[in-house]
Amino acid sequence: MVAVGKMGSRLAVLLVIICQLTTLLDAKYPVVLVPGDGGSQFLAKLNKTTGPHEFCRQKTAEYFNLWLNLEELAPYVIDCFVDNMKLHYNATTHTTSNTPGVDIVIPGFGNTSSVEWLDADYFLHISSTSYFAPIVEALVKWGYKRGESVRGAPYDFRKAPNEFGPFYNNLTNLIEDTFVRNNNTKVVLLAHSMGNPTTLYYLNHRPQVWKDKYIHSFITISGVWGGAVKPLRLFSAGDNLNVPFVEGINVREEQRSMPSSAFLMPSENFWSANEVLVSQPKRNYTVKDYKAFFTDLGIPDAYLMRQDTENLVKDLTPPGVEIHCLHGINMPTPLQFQFGEGMWPDTQPKVVTGNGDGTVNIRSLLGCLSWQGKQKQKVYHQTFPKAEHTEILSNKDVIAYIKTVVNS
Repeated sequence: MVAVGKMGSRLAVLLVIICQLTTLLDAKYPVVLVPGDGGSQFLAKLNKTTGPHEFCRQKTAEYFNLWLNLEELAPYVIDCFVDNMKLHYNATTHTTSNTPGVDIVIPGFGNTSSVEWLDADYFLHISSTSYFAPIVEALVKWGYKRGESVRGAPYDFRKAPNEFGPFYNNLTNLIEDTFVRNNNTKVVLLAHSMGNPTTLYYLNHRPQVWKDKYIHSFITISGVWGGAVKPLRLFSAGDNLNVPFVEGINVREEQRSMPSSAFLMPSENFWSANEVLVSQPKRNYTVKDYKAFFTDLGIPDAYLMRQDTENLVKDLTPPGVEIHCLHGINMPTPLQFQFGEGMWPDTQPKVVTGNGDGTVNIRSLLGCLSWQGKQKQKVYHQTFPKAEHTEILSNKDVIAYIKTVVNS
């Protein structure tokens, strides 16, 4: 009986070891996650001399959670948040900087903590602040290890690729380090939303020999390849980004200051000159009217930011790596904003919708198809009906598709 018991114990241990080895074998290609606009946590430390209200903190001894911090978005307090988050544009250097006295850092580079959940407080993890968490949790179940075989590359999403030099240097080091840590195994890049043109710009500036050595494939989710109409509302009336208790106009100043808003505007390669994007009683605006659009809004620096960023990925030069282009379809997506009499620009406009993923228009989402036949690496394409722009990150069919790529 004792011998049988020992044999049973040894068999159980052996089965556990086999299961562990099987799980580890599932983690074939390491993954680096590149978030989109709003997809990275921000920490801030203040040493300011002024602020929009007396109750706004001007000095802090330590860094605090600035984005995403729902408490910072409360009525009145949101003015403090906007002042801390907004950028200041230098028309001479064509660069941006923080509000004087505001030091912002992007935490967790190389780990996944700051891209899984957008709030830094574990106890406040709620569905509305979930980001890459469902994908990371799935990867961990398949044998991946946070910070080793699945890693995050957060960045300052307020800016655009023309100001991402330090980030791109760090991304190169991260990819090469991930390659080495995982027995010289090629890396899968997985990006969401703005993270896709951000990564495309990066790959367009890497040598092909480097990409052939280090990159297995690039999974693009909800890619904004040709821009989207939605950013035009950020500049005009402001956008509450689906936060129920926030008024769009209250965050408009911050949104207007972000080069990423200009970077993601509709491209003239995807929209024609006779398609009205924004209308107001005195005139209409198309992709050919951006200068007038910003002039009429009284924000000339925003037009300079558009000029700085409009050609960064405009031609959609093939990335030179295997592509898996995933996105939602058949969701009502802003196609045109109509401001009636007395509404321009401080009242939320009427929204005319078309096909897309709720944020990005279908024509832009399909931009990845332009690479088919233009690079030797394969370009795969899969659509997911009714998969919303961000909710797609928790879509079980998308996660199942990701598994086929990382285990291929």
